[in-house]
Amino acid sequence: MSDHISGPRALAEPIADITDVYAFPSPERPGHLVLVMNTLPFAKPSDLLSDGLVYRFRLRPLTATAGGDQVPFAVGPEEFVFDCVFSAPVQTDGRQDAVQEGTCTTPAGETVSFRVNDEKGGSVHGMRVFAGPRWDPFIMDAPAALKTIATGELAFTDPGSIFLDGKNVLSLVVEADCALLDGAELVGVVAETLTRGKFDVRIERVGRPEVKNMMLAPKQFDPVNRDLEIRDLYNMEDAFGVGESYRGAYRARLNANLDFWDGLDGKTDWGRDGNGDHPLTKLILADFLVVDLTKPYAEQGSFLEIELAALRGKAHETCGGRALNDDVIDTIFTQLVNAGNGPVIRDGVDQASRPASTTFPYLAAPNPDPPEPPEHL
Repeated sequence: MSDHISGPRALAEPIADITDVYAFPSPERPGHLVLVMNTLPFAKPSDLLSDGLVYRFRLRPLTATAGGDQVPFAVGPEEFVFDCVFSAPVQTDGRQDAVQEGTCTTPAGETVSFRVNDEKGGSVHGMRVFAGPRWDPFIMDAPAALKTIATGELAFTDPGSIFLDGKNVLSLVVEADCALLDGAELVGVVAETLTRGKFDVRIERVGRPEVKNMMLAPKQFDPVNRDLEIRDLYNMEDAFGVGESYRGAYRARLNANLDFWDGLDGKTDWGRDGNGDHPLTKLILADFLVVDLTKPYAEQGSFLEIELAALRGKAHETCGGRALNDDVIDTIFTQLVNAGNGPVIRDGVDQASRPASTTFPYLAAPNPDPPEPPEHL
């Protein structure tokens, strides 16, 4: 389920569990970038964000590398950080719900204040910020994907069904003037939750969807680390520079699982490179969304378009990144199974029952009566 419940620590601390990350040029205000971090799977309409966490977006400028390089982008040293923190909820006289305030700090050190659940959000310094419960925009037939892994056969049906359709998440939306990014044109985007205090500890970090749950979680195909739950280790890594200590374990797991996905249609479309790695392994380990700030907003067809074009030595055409209404699952499974050389691998789910809009804060209002999470979670 994208990044929902992506490891033991996320299951133990669901308030810090990042379910999805989105990054796209603003459809409403050209010259602005929208960053979205969704947390807390199965949030209730009354849930608030944590005053014990830092909600962080990290952006790095990217430059294209030489043609044929398996990691097509070099990460620049400059970093742009948007940090959002929240006050402890306060119960005020005459109000049924508690009040919570938020503060977002820009890369320039300026701050934007806002109140949680204020549809207009806070607005200053070329920025708008919103936080509060929203309808979960992620769409996927998760049981069918898990059945595929368990049986070794594609289990998707048409139509499929959105797993627990109508569930909510806690959303944080930051819309920032691209001028804050010091002229960068191509950027990598990752979101993190960290403990808030004198000593920050990264709990979760997310770039692309389904890296942890569909590509790293399955153990049974890994001949090296078959008993290792690897996702908590992976969450602690820096998305812009994975350390050497566990790199070999990540590579072994990805190579094995990517081979599994590639073989589901009875043929090999990716194979292994000269180093014995699946051609997507290094790209996946560079786990951040890639956004071209010079291109206009686009839905459907932009997710992974920049990365795949670079791998194939072609110029990209879209803004890349990930929009809220993108059907990313079909794109991911199609690339994993047939490298785009065959039919689209569909999970039978094409759009959310309440799609996102093109106006701030973009995500649909929360479901006042969301479904309860399964007992086994």
